[in-house]
Order: sequence, then structure tokens, then C-alpha cells
Amino acid sequence: MRQGLAIAAVSVIVVAAAAGVALEAAAPGQQVPQSFSKQIVKTVGYNYLLYLPKDYGPAGRRWPLVLFLHGAGERGSDLEKIKRHGPPELVAQGRQFPFILVSPQCPAEGWWDAEVLNALLDEIVAKYAVDEDRVYVTGLSMGGSGTWSLAIKYPQRFAAIVPICGAGAEPYNARKRLAHVPVWTFHGAKDEAVPIQTTELMVASVRKGNGSVKYTVYPEAGHDAWTETYNNPQVWEWLLSQRRQSTTAPAY
Repeated sequence: MRQGLAIAAVSVIVVAAAAGVALEAAAPGQQVPQSFSKQIVKTVGYNYLLYLPKDYGPAGRRWPLVLFLHGAGERGSDLEKIKRHGPPELVAQGRQFPFILVSPQCPAEGWWDAEVLNALLDEIVAKYAVDEDRVYVTGLSMGGSGTWSLAIKYPQRFAAIVPICGAGAEPYNARKRLAHVPVWTFHGAKDEAVPIQTTELMVASVRKGNGSVKYTVYPEAGHDAWTETYNNPQVWEWLLSQRRQSTTAPAY
């Protein structure tokens, strides 16, 4: 399958438990230590669009992988909506890319879940010829926020990230955990949907941690900072030139 639709779900089992032993029986009028433990099993997943390079085949070659996260307007159960913007739109227009492109769809009213996205990447790596030293994530708006969050939680997985006009989160953790993950981020100066200050805060945080971050501002752009970005060949050249660094991120 070179270009098209992969209507499939990846599942992950999440087990949550609290261990401990009740120290003494509770009694009226007293406050005593207690413990609770229960196993919770949950199955989750995303449908996604899958694109394989035209030269993809069983010849032993490993390919870069780009994970694309769409914005809030493309949520739901219709995978065609993902083709409105970004790399899936370019592929739909006939653009060929030298990498595997995975574009999941977030459910309606949902938000990107880093744990589920990481499980999806595990699924793709297991099924396809992925060069694990060249795995990248990019996204726009809500997907830009998801890009920041996913990379902060799983920095060892990525060679580089490109968040676009996304409200960054956890700047303190970004400083600590993205020090060895190259970043190129973009924002429109006149963005009224996601204030540019949210990106500036993340950029300052990564730089404070001595991380490698490129920051591009489009002076006349509003929220749409992605069209110019994804149409810029230099962005793809920069992204695909990055390789994962063998480092250990500090505890999350």
C-alpha cells in the first residue's frame, strides 16, 4: 500500500494499581493510614491514514517515520477530514514523500493522548520498516500542542519535532526533557486563536535548558502558520537531516 487509507485501531492495555498494606483498622473519631489497590484494564486506539513511499518494499531498507497530528477541526470519525491540512493534504494532491507518514484521527471532542500515540508508534514500528533513529512528530494547532506534549513525555523516541501554532504545555519539563531533541517551531504573529506567547514560553524554556530550537514567526500570519511551513522544502530537509541522539532524559 503506497498511499491511502488505513482504517485500523491500535490498542494498549493500561494497568493502574496502588500497592500497600493497611496499617490498622479504621475507627470512629480517628485518622489512620489505609491503602487501596485495584487493576483497571482499558483498550484504546486511533484510526489513521497511512502513506508509504513509492519505493517502499521488502529490500531491507529502513525508512524515516513522520507522525502528523491534526488540529481540533479535523476530529471525529471521518478520515477524509485529515486531508484538509498538512502533509495528508499534500499527499492527496499528489505530493510524494521519502518517508512513512502516519496521520491518526482524534475522536470528536477528544484531545491528543501521548500514551495512545506512543502505542500507535509501537504498532507502526512493529509492522513496517521504520528507521527508529529517524522518527519525527509534527502537528498544527491542537496537534502542535500534542506535538509538544508527546515529545516531552517520550523524548527518547524522537529525532526532532516541528510544533506549529500549538499552545505549549509544561515549560519546566520542556526545559529538562527536550534538551537533546531538536525543535523547529512556527507561529503567526497575528494569531488570535492560540496566542503567540504560548510558543514563546516553550522556546524560552528549551533554550534555558540549552536545547536546540529554531523559532520562525510569520509577521502577517494569523492562526494558519502551517500552510507556508509545510510547503517549505527547507523544513523537510531540516527535519529529515536530524537523527535521534542517544541520551537519557530526566525523570518525567
